[in-house]
Amino acid sequence: MKSEKSHLNRRKFIGGVSSALVGITVVPRQVLGGVDYIPPSDKINIAYIGCGTQGLREMPDLLEIPEAKITAVCDPQKYASGYFDWSPKGLLNSLRKTIDNPNWITGGDGKIPGGLNNGKEVVEAFYAKSNQNGKYKGCTAYTDFREMFEKEKDIDAVKIMATDHLHGVMAASAIKKGIHTTMHKPIANRLEEGFNVIEMAKKTNVITHLIPWESNGSMDQIMAWVNGGVIGPLKEVHNWSNRPVWPQYANKPIETPALPKGFDWDLWLGPEENRPYHPNYTNMVFRGWYDFGGGAMADMGHYSLWSVFKALQLENPTIIEPNRSHVCGLRDNATAFRVNNDYSFPFASSVRFKYPANNTRPAVDLIWYDGGVRPAVPSEFYEQDKELPLEGMMFVGDEGIIMSSDFMLKDPFVLSGNKKLAGELNKNVKYERVSGIQRFVEGVKKGEQLEGSFRNAWPITEAVNLYATALRSGKNLKYDASNRKITNVIEANKYLTRDYRKGWSLDEV
Repeated sequence: MKSEKSHLNRRKFIGGVSSALVGITVVPRQVLGGVDYIPPSDKINIAYIGCGTQGLREMPDLLEIPEAKITAVCDPQKYASGYFDWSPKGLLNSLRKTIDNPNWITGGDGKIPGGLNNGKEVVEAFYAKSNQNGKYKGCTAYTDFREMFEKEKDIDAVKIMATDHLHGVMAASAIKKGIHTTMHKPIANRLEEGFNVIEMAKKTNVITHLIPWESNGSMDQIMAWVNGGVIGPLKEVHNWSNRPVWPQYANKPIETPALPKGFDWDLWLGPEENRPYHPNYTNMVFRGWYDFGGGAMADMGHYSLWSVFKALQLENPTIIEPNRSHVCGLRDNATAFRVNNDYSFPFASSVRFKYPANNTRPAVDLIWYDGGVRPAVPSEFYEQDKELPLEGMMFVGDEGIIMSSDFMLKDPFVLSGNKKLAGELNKNVKYERVSGIQRFVEGVKKGEQLEGSFRNAWPITEAVNLYATALRSGKNLKYDASNRKITNVIEANKYLTRDYRKGWSLDEV
C-alpha cells in the first residue's frame, strides 16, 4: 500500500506537473505499445460507486475512454436481485455488447442486471478484451465507500451513481481526500448539506462535475429575443415534466420482508435513520421518498433548468408556493380520511418560485410542474387546435410567449409577440456538448475546473431542495436566502437539514 504522500504526488503528476520537474525520463508511447498506447502512469484511476441499473447503463461510456481506468467498484448490494428497469432486456443486451459476450448472465434472480458483482464482472470482462490471455483481475469490489477510499490509495477520481440521499456524504468524503468527483444529480437531497458540499468544493482544487450539465440546452436564442423586447418584460418561466415515471407510495410499508442475500441494508441507509428493509424504498423507487430521493424536480430539473438559472441569474427566491395532490383512504369504521403525508412526494404537483428583480431583469416567477400537471394552454394553441406537449418549457412576457419544442430548450419559437423583431433577432445557434465523462477525464488530467462544476450548481441545488421542503410542509414558504432559513413556517426548517446517524455526518465520513 503506497503512502498518502506518493498518492498525492501521483495526482499532481496527472494534473499536469511536468515530468522534467520531478526528474522522470518519459519513454515515448509508441515504443511501449504502439501509437494509441497509453502508459498506466498516464491513466486516471477511477472508483465507481453505484452499480444499480443507471450506474451499469453509464459504465460503458467510462470504460471506453482510454485515458481512464476503473480500478474499484462499490455498492452495498452484491447480487442482481430485485432490480427494475425500463425494458426487460435492454440493459442486459447493452452490457453483453460492451463485454463482447452474448451469453453473459447476471446471476441473482436472472432478471435485470445490477449489484456489486455485476459491476466488477463488467469492468474486468471489458479490460480482459485488451489482454493477450483474455484475462483481467484488476478491479477491487467494496460494499462501503469509506473503506474503499481508505484502502485504495491510488484513486484519482470517483464517479458517484448512488441513491440521492448518499450523494452529499460520498462527495464530501471524496473531496476531503483530494479525489476528483463527478456525480449524478442532485448534489444532496437536503439544502444545508448541498450548500456545505458546494462550499467544500470551492475551497479546494478538486475537479468536480455534476453530470446533468452536459444535457442542458442553449439559452442563446431565447435570451436574444427576451433582451430584444420580442415578448416584452419577462414575467414567468414554466417547465413541466412527465415525471414521476416510477411507482410512488402514499403510505409507509408495514410488511417486513426478508432482506435479500448480500444486501447491506445499514450501508444503504447511510446517514438516514434506521428502519426495516423494504423493496419499496430501494432501486428505481427511492426517488419518491423525501428521506431517500429528491422528487421529480431533482430528477429532471437539473437537465432543463440549470442553463435557465444561469442565463437569467435566478438565485435566492423569496417565496416558494406549493400545490400538491393528496390521497384519501377508508377507516375500519366506514369513514373517509385524507392521508397525512410528509414522507413521500405527491403523485402530482406544481411549485412556484418567486425571484426578485436584479440589475439585469425584472422579477421573475419560475413554475415547475410534474405528475401530468401542465400550465394553462395559450390561446394560440386553441386557435391552432394544438395540445401542450407532455413535457415542455415556456417563457411568458407582458407582450408574448416563447415556447421550446421540447423539455430542454430545443428549437425555441415565438408563439406570440413581435414576430418581425423576432425574425431580425434570429440566431444560428449550434449547441453541442462534449461527452460529460470525457470532459471530466480531460479536466482531471489538465487540472481544469469544468462548466458543470459543483461551484456553479448552487442556484439549481437551492431550488430543488426548496421544492421538496415546500411540498413536504404543504405551506407557502418565505425564504431568507442569506441565512438559508424559512421565516414564516419555522417547523419547515427541519426539512432543510438532516439528522445524521453516528459516523455519517460530513465531518465524519
